[in-house]
Amino acid sequence: MLNNLPFFACGKIVSGFGRGSKELGIPTANYPLEVVKSLPDAIQPGVYYGWANVDNGPVYKMVMSIGWNPFYDNKEKSMETHILHKFDGDLYGCLLKVCIAGYLRPEENFKSLDDLIARIKQDIADAEDLLETNESNRQLQYHDYFSSNSSLNNLKNGKN
Repeated sequence: MLNNLPFFACGKIVSGFGRGSKELGIPTANYPLEVVKSLPDAIQPGVYYGWANVDNGPVYKMVMSIGWNPFYDNKEKSMETHILHKFDGDLYGCLLKVCIAGYLRPEENFKSLDDLIARIKQDIADAEDLLETNESNRQLQYHDYFSSNSSLNNLKNGKN
């Protein structure tokens, strides 16, 4: 799995399950199913961290859940990105580019909503630390992928 990182993904933000902002207080930007299905098999369900930008704007730290979210018993695999930046308004229809730099932990279930929220907050803190202290992770913030308008074309052509 780690041999496939960094991994780059790009797609339009779609509405998700409506839980991130409302129920968890942790908003997420969600990829459409075709982006999720394009993940290599080596990218296993779990929590990842890295960098993201919206509509070719500034690059921010992010945490991403990939999988079925066992606490909610999802029927479809999802890629839910929490960008460590507060945006005004919703981002539906905007272009989301991410660079998955590293892996935090496997997907897991929780006994309560409070336990889930606490774990997500710990994931965010862990990601911030790893993105600040690891030089190779930090350098990915400046990858050409984020500054190039051709990123979507490169992905369609199988290039990262």
